[in-house]
Amino acid sequence: MRIAGRRLIRPDGHPARRGIKLVLPVQFVAERKSVPREMEWANNRRHPAPRCGVRGRKSSLQLKGECSYQNRVMLYERWRELAGANRQELALLELSTGRRWTFGQLRSATEQRRNDGHWLVHPQGQSAEFVLEVLRGWRNGRVVCPLEPGQTPPKIPRPPKTCLHLKTTSATTGKPRLVAFTTSQLAADADHIVATMGLRADWPNLGVISLAHSYGFSNLVLPLLLHGIPLVLGHGNLPEAIRQAGKSGRAWTLPAVPALWRAWQEAAAIPPNLRLAISAGAPLSAALEQAVYRSAGLKVHNFYGATECGGIAYDREPTPRSAEESVGSAMHNVRLAVNAAGCLEVRGPNVGHTYWPEPESSLADGCFRTSDLAELRDGQVFLRGRATDLLNIAGRKVAPETIERVLALHPAVKNCLVLGLPGQQADRGEIIAVIISRRGGASVETFRTYAQRHLPAWQVPREWWLVDRLEPDPRGKLSRSRWREKFLARLSSPQKSGKSKSHGRRAGPCSE
Repeated sequence: MRIAGRRLIRPDGHPARRGIKLVLPVQFVAERKSVPREMEWANNRRHPAPRCGVRGRKSSLQLKGECSYQNRVMLYERWRELAGANRQELALLELSTGRRWTFGQLRSATEQRRNDGHWLVHPQGQSAEFVLEVLRGWRNGRVVCPLEPGQTPPKIPRPPKTCLHLKTTSATTGKPRLVAFTTSQLAADADHIVATMGLRADWPNLGVISLAHSYGFSNLVLPLLLHGIPLVLGHGNLPEAIRQAGKSGRAWTLPAVPALWRAWQEAAAIPPNLRLAISAGAPLSAALEQAVYRSAGLKVHNFYGATECGGIAYDREPTPRSAEESVGSAMHNVRLAVNAAGCLEVRGPNVGHTYWPEPESSLADGCFRTSDLAELRDGQVFLRGRATDLLNIAGRKVAPETIERVLALHPAVKNCLVLGLPGQQADRGEIIAVIISRRGGASVETFRTYAQRHLPAWQVPREWWLVDRLEPDPRGKLSRSRWREKFLARLSSPQKSGKSKSHGRRAGPCSE
């Protein structure tokens, strides 16, 4: 592509869009990237993309267009092209209110409100207003930073001019951080998801997960706005709500987290007309995947990603996994490698620009260096735990996930979380503690006996805490750091537990 004055000109000599002006230096030259034929502009007269879609709906790939320049008009112009081509098609539906918008109506609603002048917008909630706020932010060149309901807006300096979006990490291992994305990085993640998962306009997304979380934003909001995948916002995620939502359409795509899939499976609430089931946010156990397959005849596809880069790997197989540690193969156009420390590195156009406002070397130069210990074998990604979570037991190291997978197989274990706590002898390293939410009235001795039979002696937890609830947050996460603080506070409080007979520390079979 080239610049004529302030007009953007395509390689075929025609304006990219009439009336668009770019405030760029005259000497600026944007080189056109080489892209596959189907990724060309729909109106490129030399290389028209093939028509495909549902009931005449134009494919998002026809409308995408790929530009190498960084500017804030890219996402909104891409949305306007898509909305204009599919103006009569259903775009958004709220089941709780019955309100619905076609693409044309959504576009009109976006352009009704004037610019408020602030550089940062914070979409919140699970309604159409979230989507409209994103679109208005794009239209007005604002930085979009989605927040959970009630979350306090961060006080931060403005990110680099090339960055249009800020994501908040899930704070699984510490306090939340912000990740800055350019327009092309944000769009690339959605492109990879649609291409890898095969999202379709005739299988609308049923939205029951947080729109603000990276998972929900990239799987629900961006496919709607950049690829024309309709979004139906569900009326809650309780089993009965899912059962009723399933009756309101003929075919669905349902992204969720393992805790929700377990609740729906146990309540026999999984709709029979689900066409694509996706699980992310936390590890999906092979046992749960197989249970859903047996009871509902539905394959739940494991999706592995991170806030810093979006999608990393996806289980494309039509039947349940046999290997617990497998998270599938690399997403479309994503390159994976294992570094000298054994941790996974992610490269691709979807990788975020930087942590903001405090950059780190783990996210820089188009590479995200995760703390996930991994193995790449036969085109598959196998996770072995987190390097930062490894437990050091008298010089021997074990990932907490290794112990969790064994304990989770006990029929009375609903959820469990393994932690490392300071030992009484510093030279002996940590001791292993476990928090369990149970089914029925199983005791600590029941679980301890099971662990002794199925784990090496040095991996058997020494501290046990039975709780009524050990539920992940709305993002599907269990924060080890937060639960470690709770466990340590409990051990130091005489009111919470009595002396353990086995080793003299405060612990035992108390519920809270």
